[in-house]
This record gives sequence, structure tokens and C-alpha cells, in this order.
Amino acid sequence: MPCGVAERGPEPPAFQRHPEASTPRLAHGYRLRSPSELRDLEFGRLAGTVYLDHAGATLFPQSQLTSFTKDLMENVYGNPHSQNITSKLTHDTVEQVRYRILTHFHTTPEDYIVIFTSGSTAALRLVAEAFPWVSQTPENSGSHFCYLTDNHTSVVGMRMVAAAMNVTSTPVKPEDMWSAEKVDAGASDPDCQIPHLFCYPAQSNFSGTRYPLSWVEEVKSGRRSPVRVPGRWFVGLDAASYVSTSSLDLSAHQPDFVPISFYKIFGLPTGLGALLVSKRVAPLLRKGYFGGGTAAAYLAGEDFYIPRTSVAERFEDGTISFLDIIALKHGFDALEHLTGGMENIGQHTFALAHYTHSALAALCYPNGAPVVQIYSDTDFSSPDVQGPIINFNVLDDGGSIIGYSQVDKMASLYNIHLRTGCFCNLGACQRHLGLSDEMVKKHFQAGHVCGDDVDIIDGRPTGSVRISFGYMSTLEDAQAFLRFISTICLHSPCGQSVPQASHSDAGTFSSESDHHSPQKGVCTDPAVCGNSCPAANTVDLHASLSEASSIPQTLPEKAAGVLNGDLGSHIVTNIYLYPIKSCAAFEVTKWPVGSKGLLYDRSWMVVNHNGVCLSQKQEPRLCLIQPFIDLQQRIMVIKAKGMEPIEVPLEEDSEPAQICQSRVCADRVNTYDCGENVSRWLSRFFGRPCHLIKQSSNFQRNARKTPGKGQSPGTAATLSLVNEAQYLLVNTSSVLELQQQLNASDEHGKEESFSVKDLVSRFRANIITKGARPFEEEAWEEVSVGSLHFQVLGPCHRCQMICIDQKTGQRNQDVFQKLSESRGRKVNFGMYLMHGSLDLSSPLFLSVGSEVLPVLKECGVS
Repeated sequence: MPCGVAERGPEPPAFQRHPEASTPRLAHGYRLRSPSELRDLEFGRLAGTVYLDHAGATLFPQSQLTSFTKDLMENVYGNPHSQNITSKLTHDTVEQVRYRILTHFHTTPEDYIVIFTSGSTAALRLVAEAFPWVSQTPENSGSHFCYLTDNHTSVVGMRMVAAAMNVTSTPVKPEDMWSAEKVDAGASDPDCQIPHLFCYPAQSNFSGTRYPLSWVEEVKSGRRSPVRVPGRWFVGLDAASYVSTSSLDLSAHQPDFVPISFYKIFGLPTGLGALLVSKRVAPLLRKGYFGGGTAAAYLAGEDFYIPRTSVAERFEDGTISFLDIIALKHGFDALEHLTGGMENIGQHTFALAHYTHSALAALCYPNGAPVVQIYSDTDFSSPDVQGPIINFNVLDDGGSIIGYSQVDKMASLYNIHLRTGCFCNLGACQRHLGLSDEMVKKHFQAGHVCGDDVDIIDGRPTGSVRISFGYMSTLEDAQAFLRFISTICLHSPCGQSVPQASHSDAGTFSSESDHHSPQKGVCTDPAVCGNSCPAANTVDLHASLSEASSIPQTLPEKAAGVLNGDLGSHIVTNIYLYPIKSCAAFEVTKWPVGSKGLLYDRSWMVVNHNGVCLSQKQEPRLCLIQPFIDLQQRIMVIKAKGMEPIEVPLEEDSEPAQICQSRVCADRVNTYDCGENVSRWLSRFFGRPCHLIKQSSNFQRNARKTPGKGQSPGTAATLSLVNEAQYLLVNTSSVLELQQQLNASDEHGKEESFSVKDLVSRFRANIITKGARPFEEEAWEEVSVGSLHFQVLGPCHRCQMICIDQKTGQRNQDVFQKLSESRGRKVNFGMYLMHGSLDLSSPLFLSVGSEVLPVLKECGVS
């Protein structure tokens, strides 16, 4: 079949093609149930969602939450440091949970101690701070801290504590550890007792590689040494990733320290972990700081402190998170009841990973080129060497890597949840992606930091894509993912290569309908990230009323400027503002301009009960909320189907005394609530508690974009609730080209599947122009519209919000997918504009019909 013809990607292979992968079934009570049945019973909230980030955080079942809530409703749990009856109940319950944890890891209180922490990171820090390091001196080399480079950031960070103790830290590459020759334990100096520490992961959180548990005994006995130094070796086994889907038997392998995070296993509670410490090592640990509950006796006025004899109590500073610890009991119960134990989970998740890996590795383009590059140290032959994690990058048919950010955006269109980046494991990321230390430093200098979406610099990837399975994952999840990869890759035009981004693109970020400029380090998710912002600096309202009163306020039936075959002169055909962020557009033919952009553009936003902004990504029905502004009556009327219209004043006589702290991207902004009436109106429409908030007029938020040509360094453009830029301009010729591509690919013969007006509304621009050739606007450096002059900040890098039909709220991924195919990785469409300093002593207006005069980059006037 020709590339790019089929409507859907090729169907994934049948699971039966891989008989060596056991059939994924889990135990439910005393009889077997399929994962699909389990999903329906316990994870109904996943309907329509493919969740493949279990290595990041697995999900809790409904029965676990119900059981825990019932426990809290029926019992009174007091602070375990008190002596009353409720406190005794808490203490005893917590101790039972400690036993339950040790049983889960096949050990006993005679061999291991459970110290509760806030997570595996805190457990690792505890090891670093309490380990009996011996500082380097002229007489001896002191202790050594060695760690596998394929380790989580939290392990690597231990070297900072070691350095403060004048202890040498040595990174060890996996291949060096693999090839390290075993030596006779008797060859070491038995009299030297200088303690050294080696840390490695039982399972790489990057690739899922499982490192031999036998290393624990080999290193401790001296038969395999990370470095050749005399002394006594201790081993820390980072088990956080491993134990999420596998059984760890501490009776067979006995590391000295085992950090874990419980949300990796149960999904609930979060923020709770533990350090399992061998009782043979516990007496060597050194206590520095002491907090409440850790002291048997101390004096406030004298250096006198006696720690508690219990090692756990000695290191659990302050009141432990006792309700979260009690929740673990219900996590163990649910896990055993629903799955039959960790062995079943391990078999099930590996079977899915093996199947998905085999099918993914077999995907090829028509020219024979592979669709993905998989980063793995194994062939997924056995769960002994490989966990249920697949790490990869998607390739185009020319072999170039498609940035992980682009893949992530496409996945969200199909409601597939995965993870991208380096996963807090830079060592593994460098090793598998071939990134030298110099490259990583250069990427940072180009603006890339951990956790952003700068995915390609100088043609090299900065990270990758990771999927991972949990016990509630199904075969249907795996096949939906494979179908998605086939669709986005094998349906691109044959031979098309996506352009590479240079390091100059490193500061650019994706956006939604609300304006983003290519600013480094700024959130890429406009409507999601913000809560309110500075109030628009309005022009004198009374002075503008005489001109504005005759302006048609809405043109609901007017089509967005459609070309009639003749480019003609550059003119403005449509003007839109969006009074409420992420809600419907308000179209005008002439409108006042303020210091922040169009008057009242993005001055309000809808937030949930927690004060977090709602966007169309989470709530597509926002586009059905239609605001109308009446400048003469100084009100905004809000309408929606099935609802009585409601009025909101444009300006309060005096702002409420209570100012809310909100956020728009990375910026803190001051807002105030618009009242209970409109809150009830919105809550009724959306079926959940909502509020309307407005930017505070006395709060000024400056744009962080570097001043462009013609602007002095002291010029600070101010913003409303837009993310960065004051205006967004879209060229109708560019829309027409996209429309033709979309309708040409429609195999059902529907005429005008996507109209120009529909597409224009999805891009949610302020200024629509005609007269330029397709995408000519991307060469503009400045532009004048009538008497107003603007700097062009750069292209708008689109996100999934353009997939939402602004008339119905329905999603359709075709627009983003086609734009991705035709425009390249960053999916550019539309240009950001910012005006310079304005003289607002007299009213300024932006009008339909105004001539557009662009200045091309380094070329002069167009």
C-alpha cells in the first residue's frame, strides 16, 4: 500500500505471535479475571485513556481508596508521639505496616529495619548523610563513593554530601561493571576497615535494564570491585523502579540499604517512601540533626542529647506521615487481592513489554528504514534482565530523529499518556543517545534545561520517549500505542523529511491558542498554566465611546477573509479578541488598543475550585462560552446554549480588598474573583465548581521577550492574560494552503471538510490578514497596521488545542497531524506581534480594512 494512503496504520500483530510471552491474566480473589475486567471494575476513570507512564507513577484501584476512606471514617488516629488511646492505635497500626513491608520483601525485623521517609530521594539523602564516611587525609585515601552512571539523579546527588566530607566520588559505567573481573576475596587487606559505598539500580528507570542482584554479594565480599581500594564495601540498591512490578527477595540478596517509593507500587499514597537498612549496618550510621520524637533525652541549654535506641525512631525526625503509612495497609491488601502478588504482576507486565517491543522493532517505512530507534541493553528475552519499560525515539523515513516533544503532542491527540525527556537519569540518556559531556553543556548554554520541551539541538536529540506498563495495563493499551505510532509515521507523505531544529530553536516552546512567543524557559501550555494576570491598561473609556459606539460589536455570520484568487494589497480582514481566556472569540471591525494589546483581550479566565485555570485541553466546552463586550454600558455579557445570559461589569468601582495570587505560565499575577453569581452560572454550565477571575488593574506584568529592532532596552511591553505576546497574526493564504492539504487528504469525498472560517477560529488569532503569499509572514521582522507599528517576535508553535472545533468543542486530530506533516517538528502557524511604547493620550484603534506594511528580515520594506 502506498505510503500516506491508508486511513489508519497497519494493525498491530496478534499477541499469539509471541507464544514465549505468557498470556497476561491477573488473579482477582480466588478466580482469574482478565486485565480488561480488572480495568472495568477498578479503573473506570481510564475509559478512553491509554496510560503508559507507570514507571513515573502507577495508578491506584478504586477499592484501595474506598477501603482506606472507610478505615479513616471508622477509626480515630492520633499523633503517635502522644500516649492516649487513639495515639496507641496509630503507633500499633504503623508497626504492623512495618512488618507488612518486610514480609512483602521476604525478610524479617531480625534482618532489616524500616525507616519511613518522604520518598526514595529522601531515603538516599539519609544514606549519604548518615553513612560513616572516612575523610581523605595525607595518611589514607579515605572512603570512596561509587555509583553506576545509569542511576537516578537522586543517587548521583549523593556525591555532593560525599564531597563535603572530603570523600572521593567515582562514576562507574555499566560496561565497566559488567566486565570487571572477579577477584579472590582473600586478595584484599582484611585489616583495612575503611567503609566504601557502591550504589546501583536494580532496574534502570531509563531503559528497564535489570542489573544483577548478585552484584550485591560480589561487591560486599570484594569479589567484584567498582574501584581497587582496600577497605570494606557496602551496597545501596536503588529498588524504586524495580519493585513497582517485581518481587524483591531480601532473603536471597541482602544489600545494606534499599530505598523505595510506595507510589511506584500502589499509586497511593504519594510523598511516602522508606529506607530499608540491614541491621548489621544500622549501628554504624551517624546521626547529625535531631528532630522531635528522635531524642530519648536532651537539654536545651547544654550540648546533651541521647538518641532513642530504636534505629527507625532515631532517624524519623518529627511526626511521621502516619495516615499515609496506614494507607499502605490497604495498598498491600488491594494489590494481593486483585493480582495475586508481585510474581503475577511481573509476568503480566513483561508479557506486554515483550510483545510491544517486538512489534515496535519490526515497524519499517516503505523504503525499509526503521520507524523507531530503541534504546536497550537487552533483547527483551527474559524478565530477569528486562523490566516493562521501552525507551525509544521516533525516526522519519530518512533516519532523522523526530523530537520527543512532537511525539508527546501527537500522543496526547490520541489520549495516550507517555513520558519524554531524560527521566532524571542523564547518565543513561548520554550513554544511549551518544551525548558527550561537551554536548550536554552546549545544550544548556543554548537554553535547554531538564524538563523542558527543547528536544532537538544541532540535529541531535536531547532526550527520548518512554512507555512503561503496570498491572492494570492491557493488551488493548499496547495495540492502541502501536497503532498510534503506525498512524503518525506511516501516513506521512512518502520520502518527506522533517527539518532539523538548530540550537537557535532551543528557546522555542509549543503553545495553544493564547499567545506564546519563542521565549526560553516559559511554560508551553498557555491556557493550562495560568491563573490571572495584570489588568489591561485601558485607554480613556469615555473618550473612546463616541467612536466605538457605532462599531458593529459582533459579526457572527461573517466569513473570515476568504481570498477570491487575487492577492491584492495586504489588508486586515478580521479582528478578534478573547475576553475570557480559552473561551469563544468576540469579533469586531474596529476596537480600542491599550498598552497590553486589544482592550480587554484575555482580561478574565475561568478557574476550578483550586484556582487553577481551565483550558480547552481539559475542558473543550470552554469554547461554547461566548462573551460580548458593550463599551457603552461598560459590561460583558456571557452567553451559552441552555443558559440565561449573565452580565459582568468591565471594571469594578473599586477592586475587592482580597487579591488572589494566580499564575500565568511562570509569572505570578494578582487577580480578584468576579463574584458568586457568575461563579454559580459557570459551575452550573460545567457541572463542577468554577470561578471567573479578572486581572488586577494595579498589577503590571512585563513581557520577558528581549526588545527587538527599534525598541530601546528600557522598553518593557506589558501583558494581559496572554502567555507572552500581545497579538497573534494569521495570514489567510497560509490557512488556505492548509485547508487544501486537509481536504485533499479526505478520502471520503466530503466537500469542504474544513472551511477557512473553521480553521481560522482554531488558531485563535487577533489579526487576520490577506494579500500575502502562504507563510510569507514568517519572513517579516516588523509590520505596520494602519498607524500602529509592531515588532514580529517569531512564529507560534502550536499544540493540540487547534484540534478542537470552536463551534462544537469536538476534537479532531487531523488538523494538528496535517500541520505536523507539512510544517515540520515545531508545527508553526501564525506570528506573534508586540507593539512598542504607545502614546495613549488619545484613543488608538485597530480596524478592519487597514493596510498591512511588513518589513522583511534584512531586506527592507516589502
